[in-house]
Amino acid sequence: MNLYAVKAIYKHEMDRTWRTLAQSIVSPVLSTSLYFIVFGSAIGSRMSDIDGIAYAAFLVPGLLMLSLLTQSVSNASFGIYFPRFLGTIFEILSAPVSTMEIVLGYVGAAASKSLLVGAIILVTSAFFVDLQIMHPVLMLTFLVLTSLTFSMLGFIIGIWADNFEKLQIVPLLIITPLTFLGGSFYSISMLPEFWQKVTLFNPVVYLVSGFRWSFYEVSDVNLWVCIGMTVFFLLVCIAGIYWIFKTGYRLKN
Repeated sequence: MNLYAVKAIYKHEMDRTWRTLAQSIVSPVLSTSLYFIVFGSAIGSRMSDIDGIAYAAFLVPGLLMLSLLTQSVSNASFGIYFPRFLGTIFEILSAPVSTMEIVLGYVGAAASKSLLVGAIILVTSAFFVDLQIMHPVLMLTFLVLTSLTFSMLGFIIGIWADNFEKLQIVPLLIITPLTFLGGSFYSISMLPEFWQKVTLFNPVVYLVSGFRWSFYEVSDVNLWVCIGMTVFFLLVCIAGIYWIFKTGYRLKN
């Protein structure tokens, strides 16, 4: 494996993060802090506990997952879209660099940015709630798997998009609504029985539920189902990227 190539792509993408620090780091952390202030303090103080957990604390896994999903998709999609937009992608494709090395560089950088944001938000949340993580190893596993999966999804979106509007339409109109409707701010057991069944078709439910279990051992869905679905999403994204490079979709023209 050409580790120098992976390092070069990774370093270039991470350098872009430090040049746009306010947009890449400060903005998502500030937005999440506002969620804690509005939903956790103002509204949460008037709500009863959910499954024996204070509402403000109940929000932490959902808000972390919301930021992680949106940041992973956004970082990876912009990261691969701009080389296509500027035409520099052809230099990478013509270099002695394999598909795996290209994906490792771009997806690894996007996932690293998301994990950095997630870590900062996790620390920030401790200032607002009495934070409790009962299974830290499992929590980290979910963080890494989710950031990798949705960074790959963002990579696919960045290849698919042929303009800036398409680049933003999936995160804004699909990822964010699915996250809001996936139990980030409530337990799906609070919904009528019909809507509980409908909600199970939302893939984000399994990510949020499994992630919340690692904090409080409370989940809307069986933990092993959550883990299985997370791995399944990862494999689907890997298959999608493999197909893109095998066929040259949006790369050879």
